[in-house]
Amino acid sequence: MATCDVCGEYENLPYQCKRCGQTFCAEHRLPENHDCPGLSQWNDPGGVFDSGFDESVEAGSGGSADASAGVADRVKQRIDRETGTGGFVSFFRGNATYALLLAMWATFVAQWVALFVGGQPLHNTLFVLQSDAIGNVWTWVTSVFSHAPGQLFHIIGNSIVILFFGPLVERAVGSKRFVGFFLGAGILAGLGHVLFAIATNAPTTGVLGASGAGFAILGVLTVWRPNMQVLLFFVIPMKIKYLTWGIALVSAVLVVQSGTGGVGGIAHLAHLIGFAIGLAFGKRNEGLARSAGGAGGMNVGGVRGPGGPGGPGGPGGPGGRI
Repeated sequence: MATCDVCGEYENLPYQCKRCGQTFCAEHRLPENHDCPGLSQWNDPGGVFDSGFDESVEAGSGGSADASAGVADRVKQRIDRETGTGGFVSFFRGNATYALLLAMWATFVAQWVALFVGGQPLHNTLFVLQSDAIGNVWTWVTSVFSHAPGQLFHIIGNSIVILFFGPLVERAVGSKRFVGFFLGAGILAGLGHVLFAIATNAPTTGVLGASGAGFAILGVLTVWRPNMQVLLFFVIPMKIKYLTWGIALVSAVLVVQSGTGGVGGIAHLAHLIGFAIGLAFGKRNEGLARSAGGAGGMNVGGVRGPGGPGGPGGPGGPGGRI
């Protein structure tokens, strides 16, 4: 039971729009009946409403009827493809955050299998982005989803950050753009840390973990909703801007002191890179956040979620964890 975000009417069976995340009564449930950003963003990307008729075909020619039927079938198939809501893949439309979390935990299981089958060498080859094996391009991606197998709170901490804050960004920018942002931030954060280690002639360094992507998400919300309330360690209320900038300052100091980008097995430089990417992405997409009525079409000014060093950070693998 909830109230409609348009008229304020109390609704026993409320409807939540999959596009903007707001709640509506029966009268306003259709996107056309509320100010849904999905309508303004729909620009017929697949050419659904293009008839596809060949202007060179003259009316009354012998094959015109068959040609028209064929075109109609193609248009129908295109409409079904662009607007269909069924099927397994459609579940991830608007739920990419949960798909990414599922991929993280599936990778975590695969890491244990690799350790059991081939030991640490096989595990590192498949899942760890290493400064002495940067040419293993698959690890650019797999390292984003991988976490230290022996330390469960590493993946749990990152999962909490992504679970609570990822949907706010996804609902504002769309699932496809969110996945690209998540992967791009994670990959660049890991590569930046490893390349810095190479440039400074640091010992062999390896990184794994989604903290770079998690910090990027927090960076976006720092721009969009700097005064959003979060609970540090689930207890201490504070504005997200104080949390994120505080962690960034500590990470920067540790990077400068160490000269290697990481301290105590934590890839602090990767955290900073991810945070910087998030700030830039948030600034570039402020218009989307406003058109969605805030981050993800939600009144996030009062949202409280987890955060803090134990969330985005966590222990990790060889050389450093993110």
